[in-house]
Amino acid sequence: MVRNGKQYVDSLKDNRRIYINGEIVEDVTTHPAFKGIIQSFANLYDLAADPSNDMIYTTEDGTQANKVFMIPRSREDLAIRRKAITKWAEATCGFAGRSPDHVAGFLAGFSSYPEVFGEYQQNVHDFYKYARDEDLFVTYVIIPPQVDRSKAAHEQEEKYLPVGVLEEREDGIVVRGSQMLGTSAAVSNYLFVSCITPLRPGDEDYAISFVLPLDTPGLKLYPRPSYAMGKEAVYDYPLSTQFDESDSLMVFDDVFIPWKHVFVNKNIEATRDQFHKTPAHVLGNNQAQIRLCTKIKFIIGVARKITEMGGTDKFPQVQERLGELASLAATVEGMLLASEYECTLDKNGTARPSARFLFGIVGMQDQVYANVIKILRELVGGGVLQMPSSYHEMVNPETRDDIRQYIRASGVDSEARIKLYRLAWDIIGSEFAGRHQQYEMFYNGAPFVVRGHAFRNYGYNEPLELVERFLSSYSLPDKDAHVQS
Repeated sequence: MVRNGKQYVDSLKDNRRIYINGEIVEDVTTHPAFKGIIQSFANLYDLAADPSNDMIYTTEDGTQANKVFMIPRSREDLAIRRKAITKWAEATCGFAGRSPDHVAGFLAGFSSYPEVFGEYQQNVHDFYKYARDEDLFVTYVIIPPQVDRSKAAHEQEEKYLPVGVLEEREDGIVVRGSQMLGTSAAVSNYLFVSCITPLRPGDEDYAISFVLPLDTPGLKLYPRPSYAMGKEAVYDYPLSTQFDESDSLMVFDDVFIPWKHVFVNKNIEATRDQFHKTPAHVLGNNQAQIRLCTKIKFIIGVARKITEMGGTDKFPQVQERLGELASLAATVEGMLLASEYECTLDKNGTARPSARFLFGIVGMQDQVYANVIKILRELVGGGVLQMPSSYHEMVNPETRDDIRQYIRASGVDSEARIKLYRLAWDIIGSEFAGRHQQYEMFYNGAPFVVRGHAFRNYGYNEPLELVERFLSSYSLPDKDAHVQS
C-alpha cells in the first residue's frame, strides 16, 4: 500500500522514549520540536498517495508501493525513480536530508544483492518487502559516537560505547551502546543500525546490522536543541518551522533484537560489503544528489528573486555571481544525470548509477554548498540584518506604518520583501541555516572520506591509457639524430 499523511502521523503515536530539555516527550506528533517536520512528512505521504502524482508502482511481487522503494532494473527505471524522488524533494525545497526515500534506497540495494548477508539474507528480503508494502519510514544510525576516533571500537575505554552485541540468545541478540546523528529518527517508524566507518580485527562485537521499531524497550533518543521550538510563525522562519528534522543520539540500553531483524552479526566483512558491494550506497547517494540538486535550484531561485527585487540583477558584477550559481547548479544536475545515463547492470540485474559521476559530485558537495551559501550571502547584503524582530511589528497599529514605509522595495510592498528576506535568512543565518551548512559538509562523512570514494570509483585506466599511448608515440633520439630547422 501507499499510506496517506494521517496514517503516517498515527503510526508515530507509540511508546518511543525521546527526551527534550530533560523531559520525556509524551506525544511526538504534538510536541513543538517535531510537529512541523511531521506535518511536512505527512504532506509527502499525501502527495505520494494521490494517483495523479504518479508515485505508485506495481512491485515484482504484484503489490502496490511507493516508487522510492523501487529496485531499478534499467536506465529507464532510474529515470522513473528520479522523477518520483524529485517530487518529494521539491515539496521540502531539498531541506529534508533524511526524508523517507533515503533509507528506502538502501533497503532496495540490500535486497537486490542478498548474498552479501549470508545466512541472514532472507531477513533482509523480508524486511525490505515489509517496509515497502507498509510504506514505512525507515532512517538509520551508522556512525559511532565521537569518543576517541584514534582507537578501534574494541579499544575504547569502555566496552560498549559504540553499539555492540552484549549477548546472543536463542531468540535473538541483546545490544548495548550508542550511535550518533539519528537524523529524523524521532519521527520515523523503524531504525536501521550498523557501522559504516571502517572496523578492524577485534571489532567483531560491533560488526552488526539490524532494524528495530522506534518504540522498542531500552531504546532512548536524545535530540539536539530544536530549531522549530520558539518560532511562532512560519512567516518569520519558513524553513526552521517546517523542515527541522532533528538529529538524535541513540542509546541502546540492553535492547533485544529478534533474529528476524538481524542482517549481520559479528562479521566485519559483511558489515563493510552491505554498503559497497551491494547497490545500497549508490542508490542512497543517488537519492541524496537528487535532493541536493533540488535544494541548490531553490537557493539560486531565492538569489535571483532577491536581485530582481532590488534591481541589482542589472549590474554586471551581480550577473557574474548569478552565473556562478548557475554553473554550480548545472554541475550538480549534470553529474546526477550522467550517473544515471552511464548506469550499469550488476550480475543480479540491478541498474546502478555510475559511481564515477555519482561520487565525483559527492566529493564536491561540501565545496559546492559552501560556495552557493557564500554567494547568496554576498547578494543579499545587509538587508537580512535589518528585518523587524517578528511579524508582530507588521500588524501592530503602533509600528506597522513605519515597517510599510521603510522596509520595502521599488514596486514591492513590505510584506513581500520581508517574507523573501526572512526566507534568505533561514538559509544563511539562522540556527537552522548553520546546521544545514555543517550537515552538507559532512553529509557522507569527512571530506577525505567522500573524496576517497571519488578516487576509488573514477576509473583511472582511461586517463592512464591516454598518457601511455602518447608516451609510446615517441622515444629517445638516436645519438646521431638532430633536429631539423
